[in-house]
Amino acid sequence: MEIPPNITPFLINIDAETLSDLRKRIRNTRWPDQAPGAAWEQGTDLEYLKQLLAYWADEFDWHAQERELNAANQFRAGLDGVHIHFVHERARRGHGIPLILTHGWPSTFAELLPLVPFLTDPDAHGIDGPAFDVVIPSLPGYGFSERPARVGVNYQQVAGLWHRLMRGLGYERYGAQGGDFGAGVATFMALNNPQPMIGVHLSNLEIAPYTGPGARPLSAAEKTYRERNEAFWQEEYGYKAIQSTKPQTLGYGLNDSPAGLAAWILEKWRSWADSRGNLDERFSRDFLLTTVTLYWVTQTITSSMRDYFDNDNRRFRVTLGPQEFVNVPTGIAVFASNFVDEGTPPREWAERLYNVRRWTPMPSGGHFAPVEEPELLARDIAAFFAGI
Repeated sequence: MEIPPNITPFLINIDAETLSDLRKRIRNTRWPDQAPGAAWEQGTDLEYLKQLLAYWADEFDWHAQERELNAANQFRAGLDGVHIHFVHERARRGHGIPLILTHGWPSTFAELLPLVPFLTDPDAHGIDGPAFDVVIPSLPGYGFSERPARVGVNYQQVAGLWHRLMRGLGYERYGAQGGDFGAGVATFMALNNPQPMIGVHLSNLEIAPYTGPGARPLSAAEKTYRERNEAFWQEEYGYKAIQSTKPQTLGYGLNDSPAGLAAWILEKWRSWADSRGNLDERFSRDFLLTTVTLYWVTQTITSSMRDYFDNDNRRFRVTLGPQEFVNVPTGIAVFASNFVDEGTPPREWAERLYNVRRWTPMPSGGHFAPVEEPELLARDIAAFFAGI
């Protein structure tokens, strides 16, 4: 297929001066004291972060990670006056089902890359299902994607961009998959423009359904879930409160300090993953530092946090009405350790908003399912689209 004129090939190439400055800043970190009490109880553990940053400065091989990332076919597209970075990998056999995958925060496109071989070449991995043409964009303001210089770049706006991107690639019908903010984007792709949508697959629920006047009463399971959800966010809400109100203020520190950036990002990876409190047990340090380095070298932590201002600030937050429903067939993979203390949503909660055709409780994995359990997730995606 001929590449449209507004889409150009892209390779990551971080200059030596940027990497040298990063290592210098790491070595000059001014460390705080360790909080009393149990490790991680008040935030990122000091000893863990010291060990990780020592590895980042002296052993982490960015160029090896850069080569691995550049093995994927990457492009940038001009959309809405900004450049959007994306990976585009075609099915290894036949005409693949077009599928756009969207990450969330604090992630990058790298979180989704482990899905690519399973989805584009299912035969090679013993997956009984269709092959896919996979498109993985970086959200606006993340990594190598620019963010429009305005407020209100929310789920709905990004959903519109993704429809334009898929049409620009020549696809008339396609599916969407996502987690975290990506689940919100996929939801609004189906709510606002369902005609081209084959199906939607989610690895967590991002958008709350309507439960106001006229809605059916909550089931016992739904009440329990809401209670656990509210209790969880009372403990976890601090980061979201500042990112949805004052992301610019926070950004000065995170954009200037590698230690601050790593502490802010990796505390969430530990809390939200199926890690049993041990990041090294679930993720390689090279992967975690690749994620943090992508934010650092592109200076996009501040612009990424604006997703919270544009989606969660009370001035812009969108609440669904009683008539809003995703009629597009929907599959949901339920990872029990997603936001561990939040509890698992019951199916009837999801069915308030989605036309649920497939509901799959997963034995392991958490919020970052594409990199935690890529084969489990890929198999569920393939089975869902095969079924519809």
